[in-house]
Amino acid sequence: MIMENHEEEFRLHGPEFEELNKKLDRRRFLTKTTLGLGALAFGSLYGANKLFGAAPKADSPMISEDSQEAILNALPHFAPKAKRVVFLFMSGGPSQFETFDYKPKLMDMFGKDLPDSVRKGQRLTGMSANQSSLPIVPSIYKFNGHGQSNTMISELLPYTAKVVDELCIIKSLWTDAINHDPAITFFQTGNQLPGRPSIGSWVSYGLGSDNQNLPAFISLISKNGNGQPLYSRLWGSGFLPSKYEGVQFRSGKDPVLFLNNPEGYDGADRKQMLDYLKQLNDVQQSAYGDPEIDNRMAQYEMAYRMQTSVPEVMDTAGESDEVFELYGPDSRNPGTYAANCLLARKLLQKDVKFVQLYHQGWDQHGGLPGGIKNQCKNTDQGTAALIMDLKRTGLLEDTLVIWGGEFGRTVYSQGELTPTNYGRDHHPRCFTMWMAGAGVKPGITYGETDDFSYNITKNPVHVHDFQATLMHLLGIDHEKFTYKFQGRRFRLTDVHGNVVKDILS
Repeated sequence: MIMENHEEEFRLHGPEFEELNKKLDRRRFLTKTTLGLGALAFGSLYGANKLFGAAPKADSPMISEDSQEAILNALPHFAPKAKRVVFLFMSGGPSQFETFDYKPKLMDMFGKDLPDSVRKGQRLTGMSANQSSLPIVPSIYKFNGHGQSNTMISELLPYTAKVVDELCIIKSLWTDAINHDPAITFFQTGNQLPGRPSIGSWVSYGLGSDNQNLPAFISLISKNGNGQPLYSRLWGSGFLPSKYEGVQFRSGKDPVLFLNNPEGYDGADRKQMLDYLKQLNDVQQSAYGDPEIDNRMAQYEMAYRMQTSVPEVMDTAGESDEVFELYGPDSRNPGTYAANCLLARKLLQKDVKFVQLYHQGWDQHGGLPGGIKNQCKNTDQGTAALIMDLKRTGLLEDTLVIWGGEFGRTVYSQGELTPTNYGRDHHPRCFTMWMAGAGVKPGITYGETDDFSYNITKNPVHVHDFQATLMHLLGIDHEKFTYKFQGRRFRLTDVHGNVVKDILS
């Protein structure tokens, strides 16, 4: 049955509802006048889609306290160097010994016990704490100098070595967490416990979207990686409004779950349904003023627009053979790391603000030489290709590329040790990451570790420092960018973090 008179205002009749109707009228009046005019004024100054991360509406809802604060802060706080970010997260903790942190002095120390003067009583995981000894094991893989800076790179990363002059390699990262889930959660949200917004959600909330037909924050997970589980909360919005959470794109028939129309159900029917649903939600919003109602509708509307935008951006058939050769043979197989790197470039071209790409499988407690060789083979070419492709298309100038995991690995072997086989335990006290592109100095190495890559000897960079620097490159002062929740003002960096100014260009 088709309803008529859809414009008729909803009213609860009867004397017992008279007071409620008066309140509804008062709320509607305030919304349409004082606050409504404020919304229009600020929207004209800053752009509604920038402020709220959604397409502007003719009947803008009442602005929340937090939205008013966002307007007053006038993000970005200063001119940004980066307009968009792609974060290549190597889940599991890649070993710095087999990738970027060259330690030649270890070659003569094979099997010797780690000196107490190096360990300094630092805690170990339960997996190696009870070992009778902590035997030192150098990498079996060779390192060579590359680029104008003659930066030492492992033979496992020949493609990354070709773009080393574009990289800012940071060897002095450290974290508070020693196990995977809290460490990944810490890196992605600024806190080891679940419940905080992810970096991408903070960025989406603060800077909005430059594309009304795609989410500002998109998450991709390689299908050719496996290991420690990844949870959707890692790209969740936490206590931020739900419309700022990341949307996971998958390979296969349905890149976004529940996006396509059911069989036999056309787009016109769905649009009519959404229009009716909006009317019901408007009534509920007028009655209760719950901002999550508007967030829910914004997500419905985004899903409707994505029905046409997602298939187009996921289709790589138009890419040239040259591009596929650049990214490697895996790039023709949707869902692989290489294919996701290519997809990330397409999403960045569509002005998606934050692309998070996860690749699992770097957790090598045993059989590390073979395991990390396979991981590098799966990721090296795609990573380097993304850098080259972004530079070729002019996007690298205002795109920040990040590579790294949640922590590093130990200099000592866990489990059985042979000249050709060994494992490494978790090591939070120092590890290596790199950044490239917008706002960072290319072709440099920052920070130093001791001969055992166990302790930082120069320029330590804490996870919160890294997060503060990322925000800075996007034009955000991490100390001012807060969200009031349960009576407290929260920020990504909690009460910590300093911008690493020495790496900024």
